[in-house]
Amino acid sequence: MEFDAVIIANGEYPTAEVPLQIIDNAPLVACCDGGANEYIARSNTPDIIIGDGDSLSEENREKYSHILHCIDEQETNDQTKAVGWLLQHGCKRIAIVAATGKREDHTIGNISLLMEYMRAGACVRSFTNYGMFIPCKDTCTLHTRRGQQISIINFTASGLNASGLRYPLYDFTNWWQGTLNEAVSDSVTINGQGEFLLFVNY
Repeated sequence: MEFDAVIIANGEYPTAEVPLQIIDNAPLVACCDGGANEYIARSNTPDIIIGDGDSLSEENREKYSHILHCIDEQETNDQTKAVGWLLQHGCKRIAIVAATGKREDHTIGNISLLMEYMRAGACVRSFTNYGMFIPCKDTCTLHTRRGQQISIINFTASGLNASGLRYPLYDFTNWWQGTLNEAVSDSVTINGQGEFLLFVNY
């Protein structure tokens, strides 16, 4: 998929090839304020910095004030503020990197928020150093390779079933129940009525 924009959040900056390539190829880079420090430290210039400004260094706040979009409200996190800004400006295909690591509570929050972004109309993926999270509704088809690890985390889906996976699906009630499945073909299709989240290992 080609993305309209990439968000660099304030987790651990990626080191794996896939998320780094996504950053390099992004037509627009939106940094959450803490993520901007890391991105700038690597001799890059973001297109926009979004957040409440509490994690941005004073030096970067002054130097990049012309692209700093401060949103003071505390009901949402900076990642969500960045997604909202991008959607308002016509960017629907959004990649998120650096959303995991550092703090486990922030990691869980950032991952679960992908479902909210999908409901808001975003086609969003979150890339870690190990794989990508994909929020899905009803049906999702993936190009895969045999042996590729895939986990299914159920949110609201019923009647879960799949083709191309080693282990059968059922209506999982706990997040762990759908983990560590495996592709047995070059295509996997997952069906259900409702929402579920995939993690696809690189």
